[in-house]
Amino acid sequence: MKLVKRIQARLGVFRSAGTRYHLWYYRNRVWDTTTWIGVKTLKSPSDMWNYQEILYSLKPSLVIEFGTRYGGSALFFAAVMRQIGRRFRLLSVDIDGETVSEQTRRDPDIELLTVSSLDPRVGERIADLRREYPGPVFVILDSDHSKAHVLGELKTLRPLLVSGDYLIVEDSSVNGHPVYPTHGPGPFEAVHEYFQQWPKDYNYDGDRESKFGFSFATRGFLIRR
Repeated sequence: MKLVKRIQARLGVFRSAGTRYHLWYYRNRVWDTTTWIGVKTLKSPSDMWNYQEILYSLKPSLVIEFGTRYGGSALFFAAVMRQIGRRFRLLSVDIDGETVSEQTRRDPDIELLTVSSLDPRVGERIADLRREYPGPVFVILDSDHSKAHVLGELKTLRPLLVSGDYLIVEDSSVNGHPVYPTHGPGPFEAVHEYFQQWPKDYNYDGDRESKFGFSFATRGFLIRR
């Protein structure tokens, strides 16, 4: 019993240390100065490392990114996929294409779609690409972080993803999970509401989320059942 309590106490210290680092990293806006080959990524390096491990294990034929912004993460995903050596396509969707870097625009494996991720053309394009590039799919949601928008993205993807596909819901750490408590309902709440409607669609990959001590994708590592 004493051993169990000691282990629980140590786990509590570990979790609190991860939370403190998460808060420090976020509040000091280190994420806003994080780059990949000179292009902003706006992510945590530990999340990016986790993503490349998932990509290598999953070996997807299609990578989908909602939220291009500067294009650093799209370049990162494309570089990792080329090292894996599997034929693939990367679709990156953003309503604003003005900030996308020239490196990203020139990458032959990246397809940029300048529309809202909720535009019906996005679902149609994903369906077409699934036929052209059969195999597993890796998706990351990192566009508009309002609850309504993220819930809409999850619903858009519902008929398009199949068992084994991997979905990341980024920035579910906002609205006090544990950062930016004044944000208002966001990705975390969208995932919660989605699971209330369709509780059996995804398995939560807690081991992945906790691997490096903290993640911007709180409760957002999901595997399609």
